[in-house]
Amino acid sequence: MRQPFCFVGILNGCPRGELTARRAPWYRNVGVLRSTQRGKGNSLLPAHVALNDKVRRCSLQARSTDVSSSTAMGGSAPSTMTENGTAVFRRLLDPQRELLNSTSVFLFDCDGVIWLGDKLIQGVPETLDYLRSLGKRCFFVTNNSTKSRAGYVKKFTSLGLKVSPEEIFSSSFAAAAYLESKNFKATGKKVYIIGEVGIEEELDLLKIPHIGGPADKDKQPRMGPGDKLEVDPDVGAVVVGFDRYFNYYKAQYANVCIREHGAEFIATNTDAVTHLTDAQEWAGNGTMVGAIRGCTQVEPTVVGKPSPLMIDYLANKFQIPKSEICVVGDRLDTDVLFGKRNGTRAVLCLSGVTTEERLFSQNEVIPDYFCDSISDFKPR
Repeated sequence: MRQPFCFVGILNGCPRGELTARRAPWYRNVGVLRSTQRGKGNSLLPAHVALNDKVRRCSLQARSTDVSSSTAMGGSAPSTMTENGTAVFRRLLDPQRELLNSTSVFLFDCDGVIWLGDKLIQGVPETLDYLRSLGKRCFFVTNNSTKSRAGYVKKFTSLGLKVSPEEIFSSSFAAAAYLESKNFKATGKKVYIIGEVGIEEELDLLKIPHIGGPADKDKQPRMGPGDKLEVDPDVGAVVVGFDRYFNYYKAQYANVCIREHGAEFIATNTDAVTHLTDAQEWAGNGTMVGAIRGCTQVEPTVVGKPSPLMIDYLANKFQIPKSEICVVGDRLDTDVLFGKRNGTRAVLCLSGVTTEERLFSQNEVIPDYFCDSISDFKPR
């Protein structure tokens, strides 16, 4: 028999306690109620304390329609409790009823959800097989632009997963699709690439001319008296993706193209960190985008998550109602925001970048549910 559902509240006006979410032994099977009002002392309530009694003692006028055990378990209550200034974080406990019955399509992030670096996350193959056996469609949406869709097929295959190119939506593909939607090829202009082979391969498929990329990894600008960096005047767009060989030459080339020649600044994503290995987090594409934003003082067009481009493309191409789509990722500011901002459901996995502490320390982006990994999508 399932344990009764209860909330662990972080409530304004209560004395600060020693207990933390990480230390709470009963936390795994509870939801979390967090105050969104700032500047006051907060504490975690023991699981046995009745929520409504404690709310009254803390002078929070919570309404009975806002929080109840039935709505918290059933998934019908809103994720953000705006009426009494609180936000609710709900752990996925009954995947069939809370998620699978109402979802026909899953959009999975890759890094931190399917794999970490070059290691498959435990339980992923079994979970994907289970979802497909139920008739669910699975797509894989990644902000990593270093590979094309063909390159990602090779990686999936190397990890023992069978995935077709049509099921993969990378930010390198999104950049190419964006340029195609603007009929960029007809302008006769070129794309300057800060990034790796994935962007090149996707542009090649659309026959969009490009320069830069890996070919510029060892170049250095001359910086003596009177020197300046000459650029191709036909560059009409600069695409900035993750680049392990980012250097000053590339930064200056992009700077001149954007500031002096009016080229459009396009970013595949602005992720702060990425998973190059499973041992630690590495500086992400936000590093490269930040450098170009800093020198040009121009904001980029972002085509990866959380931009709507990939969700809109998929929903339109396959005629999928957004209400039946669920985004699954390990980042609040890209994956969860990607879903919530664009009309789908969103589940946060704690198998990648975001920790429990990080999730509960903010109230700006609230997933519909959170779980340890996608293995929690299977019946317990």
